[in-house]
Formats: sequence, C-alpha cells, structure tokens
Amino acid sequence: MKRCNMKRRDILKLAGGAAAYASLGAPAIAQGVWPQKDKTVKVIVPFPPGAANDALGRLLAERLQARFGCTAVVENRVGGAGLIGTKAVIQAEPDGYTLLASAFNTAVMPMVLKAADFDPEVDLEVVARTAVAPLVCVMSGSRPEKALAEVIAAAKADPTKWNFAISSLGSAGHLATIDFLRRTGAKIPMVPYRGTQPALTDIMAGAVSLLIDPTFALLPVIQEGGKARALGIAAAQRSVLAPNIPTMAEAGLPGFEFNSWYGVWAPKGTPKAIQATLNALVQETMRDATIAKRLTTTLIEPVAEGIDASKAFIRSEIVRAGELLKSVNFQPT
Repeated sequence: MKRCNMKRRDILKLAGGAAAYASLGAPAIAQGVWPQKDKTVKVIVPFPPGAANDALGRLLAERLQARFGCTAVVENRVGGAGLIGTKAVIQAEPDGYTLLASAFNTAVMPMVLKAADFDPEVDLEVVARTAVAPLVCVMSGSRPEKALAEVIAAAKADPTKWNFAISSLGSAGHLATIDFLRRTGAKIPMVPYRGTQPALTDIMAGAVSLLIDPTFALLPVIQEGGKARALGIAAAQRSVLAPNIPTMAEAGLPGFEFNSWYGVWAPKGTPKAIQATLNALVQETMRDATIAKRLTTTLIEPVAEGIDASKAFIRSEIVRAGELLKSVNFQPT
C-alpha cells in the first residue's frame, strides 16, 4: 500500500511543481501595482511546520514568487491554538503583504477560545479555500477492541477507561469528536493537545485512547501497524490510498462525515483587486494537474472556487459548528 506522509520533500515537490507551471506560462492575471518586487509578502501560518496548512502556505508563497517575481516568505507564528498568528494578520496593514494560511480553526476560534476576541467574518477577508482533507478515527494499538462498535459499547459501559485526544481546540477533529460523542451517547473525556504530533505520540504510547484528525497526518502511523488502529474514515467513500479502512458509516456510525478544510485570508480592508488577484492565483494553482496529483497522493483534495463561494461555504461551517457546540452546551475556555 502506498504510504502517505507529507514531509519536507513533499512540500518542496509541490513548490517545484508550482514554479514549473508558472514558467510554462499560466493564464495572465492583471498585476497592477501589487505586488511590488521590492516588498515582501508574508504568508503567516499559525501552526508548526509540517502540517497541511504549512504545506499549502508554502505552496502559495512559491506561486507568488514564481508568478510575480516578488519575495514571499512563510512565517510560522504558533501558539494559542492558532490565535497568535491569526491576530497578527488581523492587526496587519491591509495592503496585500500579509496573508493568513490557516484552516477550519480560523472560522470557529471565537466559539472555543475566550481570548479570541474577533469575528472571522468581520475582521478578516476571505481570499480562497484551498483544499479539504477527510478525517479518520484512530485508536491506540494497546487497546483490545478491534472495531468501532466494540469501542462504543466498551466506552459507554465504562467511560473512565477511555479518553479522546484533541489535537487543537477548534480544529475539525475537535468538532468531529464532539459530534461523535453526541451521536454515540458515550461520555468520554477530552484531552486537548498542542498539535497532532504530541496527540499521536500519546496515542501510540497508549496514554490516550482515541483521536480524530486529518487522514494525511495519521495514515503513515496506521500503515505501520501496531501502535495505532484505524476505526473508520469520516467520508462518504473509502480512500483509494487506504482501501482497507472502512467509512464511519460502514463501521456503524451512519452520517458521520467530517473534513478539515484550508484557506487563505487577508486583513480586513485589503483592496478587492488584490483579493481577486490572489483568488485567481489560488484557483490556477489548484487546477494544475501536477499539483493536484501531488496533493491527492497525500489525501488532500484541492479546491478551486471564487471568493463568494468560499465565503458561503465558510458561513455554512460557522453555522454548523455553532449548532454542534450549542447542542452539547460547550463553553469557550
């Protein structure tokens, strides 16, 4: 079975593909006075290097450089479950030289963090959605259970012997875990972490029982076998890269479908012409066959859509998250 692991070489391949595409001559985008070649475009990623939003942010930076001849750099400003980097973009000048490459968290952050005193639909400009990635539910290999139905039964019988790792408050995995518990009626306590890697490390060590997070991040460990066992993928159909993992519906939880999604934002007030130029660049990038193929081999599906479509999707996700959090009386921490 083909391994899926987004390492630095995968990021560099994506970037190289973007540069090659630009050198071959993509459809023209009106440049105007932005970006100026003597200024640097900063793409802020509010999470550590190596994750999907980091890879997609680096891809955007490479495409900006290849297309416009400007300098574009990625800055990983981590902390506060993504809040530090997000606030840095909100507070930046709306001139097109500071961008946010983030994920699902950005849209729901104020619902889960008391310190997130901003409105993502008011204080940021949606530039584009870039990609989606299905989630997968994994269990520590130290547990004796083999299937999802056994897990649910055992957890409901004695929830004190179980816990659910949360890679980041407000992440797609966090909301998916809440929905999992709501649907199953299990009372499993949640343990928040500062990223997927430390949560996965504890899963493999048996310190925590369960984790729901993007498939691309967990599949390499699943494929190694032993230390983490996949219970189901939260998608409508099985992945061609992991055909042995059942969907959550097949495993016994019908209707349970969750994706993480990724996007680009700009500070409020960024000129619409710059937003349109960036959106067109993202769409071109995600429609490039070479880049799309490389993304899909890491279980990330590229998205190419206009600003209005991205805004509508994000609005629907905010509504969905709000309803889900309200259903369990979740209180920001």
